[in-house]
Amino acid sequence: MEPIRLPRMDCARVCREIGDFVLERVRRTKSSGCVIGLSGGVDSSTTAALIRRAFERPEGRGLELVGYVLPTRLNREEDARDAVEVAELLGLRHEIVPLEMAVEGFRSTNPEAFAVPFHLGNLISRVRANVLSTKAATENKLVAGTGNRDEDFGIGYYTLFGDGAVHMSPIGGLSKRLVREMGRFLGLPERIVQRVPTAGLEPEQTDFKDLGYDYDLVELVVEGFRQGIQKLSEHPQVRPLAEEQIASYRERFGTEKFTNVAALVEDILRRHEAARGKLEILHPPAPEITLAY
Repeated sequence: MEPIRLPRMDCARVCREIGDFVLERVRRTKSSGCVIGLSGGVDSSTTAALIRRAFERPEGRGLELVGYVLPTRLNREEDARDAVEVAELLGLRHEIVPLEMAVEGFRSTNPEAFAVPFHLGNLISRVRANVLSTKAATENKLVAGTGNRDEDFGIGYYTLFGDGAVHMSPIGGLSKRLVREMGRFLGLPERIVQRVPTAGLEPEQTDFKDLGYDYDLVELVVEGFRQGIQKLSEHPQVRPLAEEQIASYRERFGTEKFTNVAALVEDILRRHEAARGKLEILHPPAPEITLAY
């Protein structure tokens, strides 16, 4: 069976390419820089570090990146602390803007959302997007998205008109694996690089708990699908990792998300197809970057 090829990158080169992309978008729109939502996770932290480095170039002189930390009661206190730590490490002007009152304001118009954690989480994501886009508009800045390739283009794991409502996706060409690699290259603390992915939209939520698999498996399956490899559930690179994650989910949560590898792979491919539909509605530009296979 043909091996699934995963991309490699030259971090310095890709860092430069992403910086070129951000500078071109900002200059073309005559903006004064970017705003970004900081969660303390590796995606937003790496995106912020990439943009900050671009704005430090001579051609980025006068441009500013502003970080906004937008917690609700569902976020852990350490999330905001990690986000502020990253902002201070990068020397960003930043602000903590609690969203609880803004979210509660929708109880009068959308009480149905408060009865279902899934819908409440998406509502919070859209409130965050509204705050960020309004901050950007009043400061003549662009909203920099923080979604990676696995999330946004692999399985569409984002909220339409929420965290997907951005002017550009600087790390949209990087898988989660490559985002971590870039984060290390840019000098982010290993604790941030290895932080467990979570949207912070439901109590005790993690991406693995929601999905039943992690992004390394998403990358492997989606790359295999793109490369035309058949019977992915039986592939020697996919099957052992999928079995390990099924067992890990059972051990951690005391229940099964998937009973077999075929069902897990089918879920990734189903989400991948749905992601393409979401992109028809909302497709922020991502940079062309150099990856080798």
